[in-house]
Amino acid sequence: MPGPVHHPSLWRNRDFNVFWLGQALSVLGGSISLLALPLLVLDATGSVVQMGLITVISGVGAIATGLFAGYVVDRTDRRRLMIACDLVRALLLGAVPFIWLAGPRIWVLYVLTALVTVLKTLFDVAYVTAVPNLVRAEDLTAANGRLTAAFAFGTLCGPAAAGFIAAGVGPDWALGVDGATFLVSAVSLRWVTFGREGAAAPGVSEQGVSKPGTPEAGKLREVFLEMFADGVRFLWAHPVLRALTVLLTLLTFVTMGATDLLVFRIRHDLGLGAATVGYVIAVSGVGVVGAAFAAAPLRRTFGFGACWLGSTALIGVSVAGTGVSRSLPVIAVLAALFMFGLTLGAVCSLTLRQEVTPDPLLGRVTSAFWTVHNASGPVGAAALTVLAARHGVPAVSVAAGVFCLAIVGAGLLTPLRGSRVGGGPAGDAARGALSGSRRSSRR
Repeated sequence: MPGPVHHPSLWRNRDFNVFWLGQALSVLGGSISLLALPLLVLDATGSVVQMGLITVISGVGAIATGLFAGYVVDRTDRRRLMIACDLVRALLLGAVPFIWLAGPRIWVLYVLTALVTVLKTLFDVAYVTAVPNLVRAEDLTAANGRLTAAFAFGTLCGPAAAGFIAAGVGPDWALGVDGATFLVSAVSLRWVTFGREGAAAPGVSEQGVSKPGTPEAGKLREVFLEMFADGVRFLWAHPVLRALTVLLTLLTFVTMGATDLLVFRIRHDLGLGAATVGYVIAVSGVGVVGAAFAAAPLRRTFGFGACWLGSTALIGVSVAGTGVSRSLPVIAVLAALFMFGLTLGAVCSLTLRQEVTPDPLLGRVTSAFWTVHNASGPVGAAALTVLAARHGVPAVSVAAGVFCLAIVGAGLLTPLRGSRVGGGPAGDAARGALSGSRRSSRR
């Protein structure tokens, strides 16, 4: 087995900086699509339920892909996989404005959403596993913070750009711009060298011991499920990750449909235009910027548990306030607080998994974590948008906010309450439990 790869400090790390800059532009395009896609659906149908259906398709696609994404990422060249995902997404999104020249085709958006979600999930799992192989262990939280700052840059500029493009030439061309950014991301990845290209090749165990051979095609499904089960077992064996997975599953029920409610509130309830929606979501990016820089010091000071539970409480208050306020400045500030809470929780959660998970398992653990907690997202998005159509956004938003605060209360009864760090004995215990479960499953 090769020895550990030694990386330079973060600001002198060429590979990480190229990776970071390329992803910053890609995230900018993704933020454009985040607003352009629901606007395109709303302009064509005028229905919040149709907007919710797009979100549901995205969520279901992520869950289905998560069953095998970890296996693929841990058994392939991660850089080449990411480049391939970027190139195909560029082709799919770049085709939308030309298809739309013949008139709206809502079914095209459903198919596009499903395909792009599969590629995004594969890319995102590989993205998470790439970071620990680009930076030193002591730079991991700072690296995640900088990558989150890139996301913040996209969140600030992308929606405003989407609003201008949508108002000028239509949201379909905004999706085409997103496709162009994926081309740039693919080119940038050609210049990045990861510490290792995938944890193990097919036919090699996590410990580097040769296996009898690669699985036959007929048994590939069973292999995928077994690899997914590896990630689930690791999550369940770690007391903090176990509680986090359960609580985040409940939280995702509320948050996946939050953007749809915000867009519908501004466009339908307040009667404002697409550019205004872009401005509000752009302002919400201030919360992402703040959380990106605050995550590391807050976690060092208060610990993981306090940061995650506090971020969930902030999300609940923000969701409820956004739904009942009719003041656009207040809605914009609350949207920024919502994104601050969402980003703070995400950075802390991501870093925790990277710290306690062995690299050969990181793809599978990440895939299992996302698949499990995202399972509630499509159901929640469908429920929130249908209820909003029947009872209005204010009532649904207040109920969602109360639900978030109930999650915080439940979290105080779990190991999250006293959790300060992710590594140490708890991580060691999880690895031991995982090894024991795998030995038992092979008997």
